[in-house]
Amino acid sequence: MNATTISVAAYPLPADWRDFLALTKPRVMTLVVFTALCGMLAAPVAIDPVIGFTAILCIALGAGASGALNQWYEADIDAVMKRTAKRPLPAGRMDAQAALHFGVGLSAFSVLLMGLAVNWLSAAILLGSILFYVLIYTVWLKRRTPQNIVIGGAAGAFPPIIGWAAATGDVTALPLLLFGLIFLWTPPHFWALALFMKADYSAAGVPMLPVVAGERTTRTQIGLYTIAMAACAVAPWALGLAGDAYGLTAIVGSAIFAVLALRVATRTRGENDAMKPEKSLFAFSILYLFLLFGGLATDRLVFA
Repeated sequence: MNATTISVAAYPLPADWRDFLALTKPRVMTLVVFTALCGMLAAPVAIDPVIGFTAILCIALGAGASGALNQWYEADIDAVMKRTAKRPLPAGRMDAQAALHFGVGLSAFSVLLMGLAVNWLSAAILLGSILFYVLIYTVWLKRRTPQNIVIGGAAGAFPPIIGWAAATGDVTALPLLLFGLIFLWTPPHFWALALFMKADYSAAGVPMLPVVAGERTTRTQIGLYTIAMAACAVAPWALGLAGDAYGLTAIVGSAIFAVLALRVATRTRGENDAMKPEKSLFAFSILYLFLLFGGLATDRLVFA
């Protein structure tokens, strides 16, 4: 074989710090860290700033470890999807073994540091979230069932519980409701993305709901999950577990989310449709979660 025809992916270029950072999925990590921080701030007890910083650092590192292990296992899928083809592994900038060692090492460090510096309950939940994302979602569910996002959504719902447990050493009703909120938010959020990335998922052989059940079913499911999500979002205020700042944010934000979801649920895409409603829902869904958790933290810091 001529040297010029040798695959770059077979002989990866030396990875630099930007490739290792990309493995951690920084944009996803931002949402994880924010929801964990708000869960910590919403707790009824104040946490020492140094301990709090350490807890958030551990949560960020654990999220990054999950992202790295996810990309290590899914390098073959990432290689055939436009959205992910430039990631370090499919682009040939990193060796798979390096990604695996990085992910495992970061996982162990984050959990041990959380246990030793904060408390072992939050460390155990952090470990559970990493294992759930990597083993349950990435390895078991994603390539096997269109319910991958539904069940796998639990992985992204752990951060506020971890933040709360880091501050209090226990888990009560409010963090469980926050877990439920993110769990129910995940399907409409990801299915909106899957609707306009359907061809990519199909090419990669990932059984996302639009690929195996069709767009009509997916749109209906987005509407149904939005109703359940909105009810869970308002519940902390309705039950007296959060104040009016959060309640107002939850009501207004959920109403906007519902309008966008209704547009997605009740329309039929045309041949040359740019799928703007689906993209609008996906974009707003991220803002929605930031607003809700920001409202929760504001209640605790300003109005408590």
